[in-house]
Amino acid sequence: MPGAELALPLAALAMLLLRALGLLVAGALRPDHPLIAWAAAVSQATLAAFVALAVVAPGGAVAGIPLAARLVGLAGGLLAFAALRGRLLPALALGLVALLAVRALLQ
Repeated sequence: MPGAELALPLAALAMLLLRALGLLVAGALRPDHPLIAWAAAVSQATLAAFVALAVVAPGGAVAGIPLAARLVGLAGGLLAFAALRGRLLPALALGLVALLAVRALLQ
């Protein structure tokens, strides 16, 4: 099917064009501009939706992780996010560490 084979390269191209456009627009805006704040809020909300889905209804390899470990990882990440004043990547890393620790204890 040529359509299916073409879908991935077209999606990748669209993503790259949107990222390039975003860099052009973001370079012209101040960091406190409302559009930048909106984009940050949307990206955090999207990430929160994916995390919630992975905790509540996981698929693939994540489905093999016990619910208790997923919940502890989520709680650890949220606590770290609050303690680190909204620093997202360290909070994600600490949540993952908590998840792996509880998973190791349960096995």
